[in-house]
Amino acid sequence: MKLTMPEEIILLLLDDKTGRPIGLPAPAGDYAVASAILMQLSLNGSIDTDLEKLMVTSTKPSGDPVLDEALTMIATTPGQRDSRHWIVEIGRKADRFRGQLLENLVAKGVLRKEEGRFLWVFPDRRYPKAAEGELDVMEVRARLRAVLLSNEIPEPHDSLMIGLARSTGIIPFILSAAEQEKFAKRVDQVADLEELGRTLSSVTREVYAMMLAFAGSH
Repeated sequence: MKLTMPEEIILLLLDDKTGRPIGLPAPAGDYAVASAILMQLSLNGSIDTDLEKLMVTSTKPSGDPVLDEALTMIATTPGQRDSRHWIVEIGRKADRFRGQLLENLVAKGVLRKEEGRFLWVFPDRRYPKAAEGELDVMEVRARLRAVLLSNEIPEPHDSLMIGLARSTGIIPFILSAAEQEKFAKRVDQVADLEELGRTLSSVTREVYAMMLAFAGSH
């Protein structure tokens, strides 16, 4: 079963044991989801992008509700905007998109949804691995690790995933601290293989840095 890039990002952002989100500083997770959506739309042939502009090349629905909603947002907005604009706009809807992506993964049997109460009062929703989906969860992390720990030329999908992981601080959830130091050049090499990855990763880092600077000044 092939998962989309946004679905794989969601799996990387969940703790393998508890099914709860890992402690990634906001809004990095939102921008990771937004950039993954744009990357998947590009891989699908729905959009093309560079540093100056993002263009819709096909409005054909994919059947994936997240990708189709994002594509509709872009296609129905008057004028031409750049990738930076769409990372921010899609990132603002990341909560809803994240919820839909989690439901997609539950429907595919990769995760299961558990409802409970934290301290007997606060709603607590977790998405642990479903028994039949455990291999899918482990496969994402293991596949990306294998790419980084080898000298093989990766598939475009994996190169884009690693570029996105680098720009949003997710590499520590793929490699250990010692591995990050040892394979830092390899991370950069793989992340920069695809022009789309370089473009969106650069914009994602810029947007994230701006948001952190804004938050720090208030």
